[in-house]
Amino acid sequence: MTERSPSLSAEQAGPAVLVAAALRGAVAAGLGLGSLAVLVAAVWISSPAPDSGPGEAFHAAAGLWLLAHGAELVRTETLTGAPAPVGVVPLLLAALPVWLVHRAARDVLDPEEGRAAPSPGGAFALVTGGYLLVGAAVALYARGSSLSAGPLSLLFPAVPVVAGAAAAGVWTACGRPLGPPPSWAPVRLHEAMARTRFVRRAEAVGRSAAAGTAVLLGGGALVVAVALVWHGGPVQDSFLRLAGDWGGRVAVLLLALGLVPNAAVWGAAYGLGPGFALGTESTVTPLAFAGHPAVPDFPLLAAMPAQGQGTPLNWAAGAVPVAAALTVAWFTVRRAAPAGGVREEAWSLRETALTTALAAVGCGIGAALPAAAAGGPLGTHALADFGPVWWLTGAAALVWTAVLGVPAALLLRAWRLRGRTDEERPGAVPDSAGEVRARPEPKASGATEKGPRRRWWPRRGSRGTEEEPEARSGEAPAPVPAPAPGGGLDEDIEAYDFLPTDPWHARTADEPPAPAPEPAPVAATTDAEPHKAPEAARDPEAEPEPGPPAATS
Repeated sequence: MTERSPSLSAEQAGPAVLVAAALRGAVAAGLGLGSLAVLVAAVWISSPAPDSGPGEAFHAAAGLWLLAHGAELVRTETLTGAPAPVGVVPLLLAALPVWLVHRAARDVLDPEEGRAAPSPGGAFALVTGGYLLVGAAVALYARGSSLSAGPLSLLFPAVPVVAGAAAAGVWTACGRPLGPPPSWAPVRLHEAMARTRFVRRAEAVGRSAAAGTAVLLGGGALVVAVALVWHGGPVQDSFLRLAGDWGGRVAVLLLALGLVPNAAVWGAAYGLGPGFALGTESTVTPLAFAGHPAVPDFPLLAAMPAQGQGTPLNWAAGAVPVAAALTVAWFTVRRAAPAGGVREEAWSLRETALTTALAAVGCGIGAALPAAAAGGPLGTHALADFGPVWWLTGAAALVWTAVLGVPAALLLRAWRLRGRTDEERPGAVPDSAGEVRARPEPKASGATEKGPRRRWWPRRGSRGTEEEPEARSGEAPAPVPAPAPGGGLDEDIEAYDFLPTDPWHARTADEPPAPAPEPAPVAATTDAEPHKAPEAARDPEAEPEPGPPAATS
């Protein structure tokens, strides 16, 4: 049983791999549905006097599973008898199916050893198709129950949510690459994507936008937490009124926990300025709480501010977008002007401002998408509009982060580059690829600095003579053999253009160049009598000794 099964051939492994990928998508859907079914069944069993059978509990679980994907439910059992829509998606509940689809698509492209894997496009299509097949079956099962899904909401946004999670899983398995743009894109976009600088700038924009969005949502959660503590009494009374037994209280607590991310988005929208709607006739902003709210009895809604004009305590929520803008600026400047860099290697003012502005656009998109999912209708008439307006929330996030983030980024850049020059190279500096490399250690005091690097070829003077290299600092000049008056061996040697044999380093400019030899005809030699090097170096100031006559042909 410990031995591995024999590997399949390419023809046999193809269908098996496709079926396994589709099954992974179906299993991911089944895991999410089963988790919700177990939770709903536990609440139904713990209820002391359930008013329905187990079939209705499982129908409610199916409806909640479809709601977690963004589908809008239709509640038929109402006091008036008219169907009422339920479009507020508990975002914590939606995190489970999205994560399961993401993991299934990622694991399909990372199979076990000895097994084949489909192509990225095939993995995306198969996992999405297998998941949607189970979703279609669940929608048919929940049809006709007290919580059924609207057909149009199953196509949008439920299908795009599943497809987006699967695409994110495939992208993660491929190493999160920034792939080439489509063929129909402009040529300039293709050229920009081909440059390494564009990839680095895109990464900086993504990181800054993600950090700004995280701070924005985290600040919204902090606003909600402060409001819950400030209105602790009304929140507790609302919780106790909704359920008198422990089973009901557990159900209310689980629902409140599932809506905590929604409350964080609402708090962020409140701090940004547009606020959120409590029905079609009421809006809550830091400046005022106006209108006649249609607020159901729920603990999270009991923490709303008092009606009327806002106070300085309400205005303090404006610190949330300010913190988000400063975060965007900080993350941008970390790449634009690294701590160990120099002024010449930092981004320009235009590049820094443009990157910050693009990050502000990303932050606006990151605020608009959760706002669209966190709100929706809770009924008809007065409750037809409930939660933040997504496009107002996104526009406010864009304006806050752009107006405050761009100047803050430029100021931070100037502050980080203060006093830096090209000669002052502190610590380390990023190279052209964006990686930080260590600078060479400075030389110890007393070490002799070397001059400019010498060329290996001899430089010619203006009169055609060869310039003799300067003597090394602190050393005697190399002896130069004197030419023989009548030609000969020394004259023969001088006729060849020998390269300097001393090391390449700086020489002093005190010694005048040696006199150039008189042009003399090159004496030919025979193979029987090769040239020999002079036995000893001669003194340039001594009289030249007569050399042997030159051999002639």
